Amino acid sequence: MAKIKPRTLSGFMELLPAPQQQMERIMETLRETYSLYGFTPLDTPIIEDAQVLLAKGGGETEKQIYSVSNFNLKGDKDSNLAMRFDLTVPLAKYVAMNYGQLTYPFRRYQIGKVYRGERAQRGRYREFYQADIDIIGDGKLDIANEAEIPSIIYQTFSKLGLKRFQIRVNNRKILNGFYEMMGLSEQSQSVMRTVDKLDKIGPAAVRKLLVEECAVSEQAADEVLTFISIQGTNAEVLTALEAYQGKSQTFDRGLEELTSVTKYLSVFGVPEENFAVDLTIARGLDYYTGTVYETTLLDHPEIGSVCSGGRYDNLAGYYIDKPLPGVGISIGLTRLFYVLEDQKMLNPQMPTAPAEVLVVPMSADQQAYAISVATQLRAQGIRTQLYTEQKKFKAKIQYASKLGIPYAMFLGESEEQENVVALKDLTKGQQVTVPLQEAVETIWEYIAQAEEIKAIVE
Repeated sequence: MAKIKPRTLSGFMELLPAPQQQMERIMETLRETYSLYGFTPLDTPIIEDAQVLLAKGGGETEKQIYSVSNFNLKGDKDSNLAMRFDLTVPLAKYVAMNYGQLTYPFRRYQIGKVYRGERAQRGRYREFYQADIDIIGDGKLDIANEAEIPSIIYQTFSKLGLKRFQIRVNNRKILNGFYEMMGLSEQSQSVMRTVDKLDKIGPAAVRKLLVEECAVSEQAADEVLTFISIQGTNAEVLTALEAYQGKSQTFDRGLEELTSVTKYLSVFGVPEENFAVDLTIARGLDYYTGTVYETTLLDHPEIGSVCSGGRYDNLAGYYIDKPLPGVGISIGLTRLFYVLEDQKMLNPQMPTAPAEVLVVPMSADQQAYAISVATQLRAQGIRTQLYTEQKKFKAKIQYASKLGIPYAMFLGESEEQENVVALKDLTKGQQVTVPLQEAVETIWEYIAQAEEIKAIVE
């Protein structure tokens, strides 16, 4: 029989056990942090009705969405199916379906895979994890929520051990108001999507697209680029924007919101070096209506945003006749992990072993005793592997070493008769024969010390 060469499709990530443990630890940190702020977990289907997903996706979404063919469940008549491209649109559908059963503001987090049909390249995937937090209001949603969301990202990244990152903040009402002043209201969505490409293609290419594809005059294109290039401290940028007040109610409302978000971010304890008002931030998806965010790693600008989101007011309006405004942010978890791993930023001291102890019966006669010991260890919360393969002693030690398991517990005839265990510290090469409970205490001391190594990033 001919062998099929195993391969992973381009744009899909598979990890070896040790880095997978690191990825899981990052997810655990995110769940802990999100829960600390009162968010509840949620899961939604990977496959949805394409009509639901595209109701308000807009922009580049339709070009990137994966349709699903031959998805024939018994009795399933749905034929227009697609894989979710983000976690926000499925959330809007979920809230619309369960409106009467939820308590508002509804705060949820979700960590799950999404799919986008874009060209796979270094650090960008077609299947990738996103980690989202969103707050949904019933009718109204206070502006303070738009500052709390990025403050949670600051805490999350800090807990991961990251220091040199910046959350860039803008408000689409400011952009829409400015385009209104320029007489560009009809092209505002296409202009914003083009401006959102500034980091990737540069100002000259953006100017060309504005003129050739967005029907913007050369003079207006220059004014757009001049406006979004306003820089300085947060206070300086806000002061510069005051010069445009009084010409557009939309602009004035956006400036008021951006000023409030900036003030509250400081109150939430986010240092100014970790957030900045940046008028180039627009976000490509059409459903954003107010505050928008993008987060970059300052030492790796080439990778782009690893965390983005914003305010949306009408996303659920395509599914339910009720105003359900929301604000959320999403960490591109797969992309973030790729950067940390590629740049060797992951903490090498962070334990990645699948167990704290490997229980090894020295012969088949001690198998029952080994099972009993392993069961007792697990009952006390110690992660335990049982090694029952009939191999040489050296092979058993090598197995534990390759996995990074810190302790091995050898159980021979004498240990069983005396109801003790031979516990070996594989990191120090020291071995003692002690009662099981004393071995448990030793292992728990190690676990407590290992728990102090919380930073995932060096």
